[in-house]
Amino acid sequence: MAASAVLLVTFGVAADTEAAESDTLKLQLRSRTETDAGSGRFHTVTRPEAWHANQTAIIVCDMWDYHHCLNAVRRGTEMAPRMNEVLKKARNRGAIIIHAPSSCTASYVDHTARKRAQSVERVENLPIEIGKWCYRIPEEEQGKYPIDQSDGGEDDDLEEHAAWAKKLASMGRNPKAPWKAQMAALEIDARRDFISDDGEEIWSILERNDRKNVILLGVHTNMCVLGRPVGIRQMVTVGKNVVLMRDMTDTMYNPKKRPFVSHFAGTDLVVQHVEKFWCPSITSTALTGKAPFRFKNDPRK
Repeated sequence: MAASAVLLVTFGVAADTEAAESDTLKLQLRSRTETDAGSGRFHTVTRPEAWHANQTAIIVCDMWDYHHCLNAVRRGTEMAPRMNEVLKKARNRGAIIIHAPSSCTASYVDHTARKRAQSVERVENLPIEIGKWCYRIPEEEQGKYPIDQSDGGEDDDLEEHAAWAKKLASMGRNPKAPWKAQMAALEIDARRDFISDDGEEIWSILERNDRKNVILLGVHTNMCVLGRPVGIRQMVTVGKNVVLMRDMTDTMYNPKKRPFVSHFAGTDLVVQHVEKFWCPSITSTALTGKAPFRFKNDPRK
């Protein structure tokens, strides 16, 4: 741990006089428990839990600057201001923030937060699969996956989607994978934050900084947030205490596919799946004190 301490001082984290003292995060963890083994029926369980902020990390998953789905960009842009508020509150209470925009770290080659992540010495207890995408594990097979995402989940109007693809191409972006950085609306604190999309690197950051608790937020729940090396499945599998911030996420789901519900209802179904088989969820209220975030186009009462 001595090397870690030197690292933090070198990059100015430990000496930051503006950061608030370590605080306690009071969370309401929501999960779903099967009423009887094999019944397939679940009831919702909510329990309070207190996490020490100085034992907690927030991983921001794939909040990319652009996306091939225009509606995904719109929803991400709408959600970003509240997410940035969450990150500020957590950071100032002692949590560390790891920005994980997959395939985009080249854009941050000279950023202090990227260099900080690269300079963390690899720990000896690297889990074998920590660098790999995690698709499913046996526990998840107990239930039926709640949505059909076989079409990739795009819910754009077809004409809008075609126009958006042309616009991306005119910008020199690959219409199928246009992301190059994280959304600019999410501030990266050069004095304290980390930038990484590498599973081994992020595991080492968590271990070197004694972070046993992980809050996952970002997009998309049914894909990257669950499956990335830094996602829910891997973090749970390797033994971290994980929660999903359910109002700071979105899904790739097309309402024209099973179960033929609204996009936002589809997101809720994926969140429920996570609560059944992976980890509890919380809302941004725990950090902001405000009502949970809600997309303006969500028609449900």
